Amino acid sequence: MAAEKENPLIAARRDRTRWFLSDRFGMFIHWGLYAIPARGEWVRSVERISNEDYQKYFDEFNPCDYRPTVWARMARNAGMKYAVLTAKHHDGFCLFDSRFTEYKSTNTRAKRDLVREFVEAFRAEGLKVGLYYSLLDWHHDQYPAYGDQHHPMRDNEAYLEPPRKFSEYLDYFHGQVTELLANYGKLDILWFDFSYAELTGEAWRAAELVKKVRALQPHILIDNRLAASGEGNRAFGTKNPEIYAGDFACPEQIIPPEGLVDEDNQPVPWEACLTLNKNWGYCAADLDYKTPSQVIRALVECVSKNGNMMLNVGPNARGEIPVESERILTEVGEWMRQNGASLYGCGRAELPKPEWGRYTRQGKLLYAHIYERGIGPINFRGLSGRITRARLLADGSELKLAQSWMTADYAQDAFIDFPSSKLPDEFDTVVELELT
Repeated sequence: MAAEKENPLIAARRDRTRWFLSDRFGMFIHWGLYAIPARGEWVRSVERISNEDYQKYFDEFNPCDYRPTVWARMARNAGMKYAVLTAKHHDGFCLFDSRFTEYKSTNTRAKRDLVREFVEAFRAEGLKVGLYYSLLDWHHDQYPAYGDQHHPMRDNEAYLEPPRKFSEYLDYFHGQVTELLANYGKLDILWFDFSYAELTGEAWRAAELVKKVRALQPHILIDNRLAASGEGNRAFGTKNPEIYAGDFACPEQIIPPEGLVDEDNQPVPWEACLTLNKNWGYCAADLDYKTPSQVIRALVECVSKNGNMMLNVGPNARGEIPVESERILTEVGEWMRQNGASLYGCGRAELPKPEWGRYTRQGKLLYAHIYERGIGPINFRGLSGRITRARLLADGSELKLAQSWMTADYAQDAFIDFPSSKLPDEFDTVVELELT
């Protein structure tokens, strides 16, 4: 029987995502007018704020400390390889100079095209660049308002009339996406957010849009949210995807228990997008930050399941990434400088998850991410006779395989005995094992 021919959309997706699945670690940046009220990026929806009442933040917006070169250096030093900025979030405010609207950063007191400065700064640091574009728009007068699931005026009967002309909004949205792709040079990622209820797939004229995108920048990666919401990732692995299904799935605030796979149980490209605290946009009262250890271990978990991780920061109204975010990223970066080889270009090891941590792998190199010292030697289940060399990745020092009377009953396993009762790195001690 002849082998089943692969869908050309999937083959193209595999080619486009090669760099993405090697780079593994990115920065997400949620920033806009909502940094001024400082109660999160959904403040307009949660507090039912009208366009008129939200206007004061547009009038005030002037991020005098916005220096994207500082952001870019911070991302690179943290070990990140790419970054995505919110060019337009749900409130409709644009950080770029669009001919389709007056609701943009160049018309504020800032008088700056903040997207252009972002892409130039991040490219200069050698990072790949992406732009986020919200499918929702609570400012546009033709976007569904009364009765919509999320619109700030969803319960305001004054918005019943006149009926909205959604096709006019779609023309606007398509026009702005075309601008972003035509006016800012080579982009690496286009991150749409998000479909819901009846507004999914062709409701956005999604096939038409993707054809325009591919004509302008055929290499660009597109996420799956033209067809899905934040929780709609498990259907990503179909053998016959729609043209707008996207290049990668993006589970939000969760790492899938087994990673994501297709109908044949083969891995598909995916990226967990996670916040450093609890909010995407700047929230002054939210001080519940993840520790550097949590961030590192979350990244390791993603890679061990053939996934990426994009970690969010929410700059404040002045354009500064919060000090606590910077501190965490600095510590993560110090660990990445010594141990990044265990993540970049790596993936699932196809071994059972060990009790002491996780594995990642690249070819003959197996990386043991050891979180718990335990008692006695570290046990590498089923690897007896398969390890030709072991070293501590952080400094290259040799680690000797330990076989003694204590391990005689476990002939199928390999063992390493650390000289100390404490691990060399409390976040994640990485041992590089070269396999036969």
